[in-house]
Amino acid sequence: MKIQQISLFVENKPGHIAAPARLLAQEGVDIRALYLADTQQYGILRMIVSDCQKAAGILEAHGFVAKVTEVLAVEVADHPGGLADVVGALEGTGINIEYMYAFPCRRGEEAILIFRFADPDAAIAHMETAGINLLESNELLNL
Repeated sequence: MKIQQISLFVENKPGHIAAPARLLAQEGVDIRALYLADTQQYGILRMIVSDCQKAAGILEAHGFVAKVTEVLAVEVADHPGGLADVVGALEGTGINIEYMYAFPCRRGEEAILIFRFADPDAAIAHMETAGINLLESNELLNL
């Protein structure tokens, strides 16, 4: 249920996202979801890609600082209150959400939330108990 994500550290300057996007495209790596967070000098580009290890190797070979981490992909109803239902399942558990991002899903009335937890195993256990659908890597990449 854990999904690999690549985090790429890039300078916060115009055009600095184009190079990694171009490199991945040239090597046939599909970017399925992404999130960009910035500071004044640097940004962190987080991506779910079709082949995380290949992407990390390509980017590192071209001088980028890349890190592979584990995240959870959670299917949520795409309507008001969908997010509240998911995070409500964790309320009172002490489980910390480090960050999250979302994207719509093509197959129905769902959206996908990507979570990075301090304790992903505890989050998985609580979400499964609450009946929340966690996606496997192959499910996420085939949406």
